[in-house]
Amino acid sequence: MAGVNASGRGRRAAAGVLAAAILGGAIAAAELQPKTVKAFETYVAEAESRAATPFLWLDTLPAATRGRHLTDVRAGGLLIERLHLKPKGRDLDVPDGLIHHWVGTVFVPKTTTGKAVALLQDYNRHAQVYAPAVGRSRLLERQGDTFRFSLRFVMTKVITVTVDGEHEARFVTLAPGRVRSWIHSARLAEVADAGTAREREEPVGQGGGYLWRLNSYWRFEERDGGVYVECESVSLTRDIPFGLGWAVGPFVTSLPRESLELTLTKTRETLMQ
Repeated sequence: MAGVNASGRGRRAAAGVLAAAILGGAIAAAELQPKTVKAFETYVAEAESRAATPFLWLDTLPAATRGRHLTDVRAGGLLIERLHLKPKGRDLDVPDGLIHHWVGTVFVPKTTTGKAVALLQDYNRHAQVYAPAVGRSRLLERQGDTFRFSLRFVMTKVITVTVDGEHEARFVTLAPGRVRSWIHSARLAEVADAGTAREREEPVGQGGGYLWRLNSYWRFEERDGGVYVECESVSLTRDIPFGLGWAVGPFVTSLPRESLELTLTKTRETLMQ
């Protein structure tokens, strides 16, 4: 049995090496095109133009399911779903790219909106709170409720991809206990040989194409003895090269959801400490 297990581990290791080699070739082939950026901007405009009522996405769900989901999140669960918008009522063509749109909600008992917002705004601490997905974080500038900050994302799926970026965030208090924010990536660049003496940034828009744009929209509402924390993310990645769906597909399709799950889970856990 030991020989069989060792053989199995060897095959898996060889498969991992092969996948990494193939993915390495795919990484070099990706390049962000203006037409891809334009499609993303069209989708984002549609997402940001939607009515702000009800305030929480959770409250837009049909009454038949909303009550059950409210019970689940108040018990500590995470509600997360994929969204798909149709600008002007039609599916949007995204040449050479994929748009990933997810929304998730958690409930944090016995806290306040002020504490939840303060955690999100503590950008110097994000590498600690959201590890291992965030490797570095730093506040660059603050002007009132507008922030500029840097993050290093570390994404692993067979291979590890590192992306450095600068982001801009704006927070608005709509009513007591109700705050929303808009966070847009201002610059994202993949990092080659991260963590080594050879570390260097790739030109913006080049590299593997596993994160070209990232917008997130946060909503905080204090009620029911705690705070509902909701995050909606819209990201842009490369498309899936023909014949590499088995390798590239899971990376670009599952990571956006997993990243949102980790972010909301870590936010809840930190606020409950």
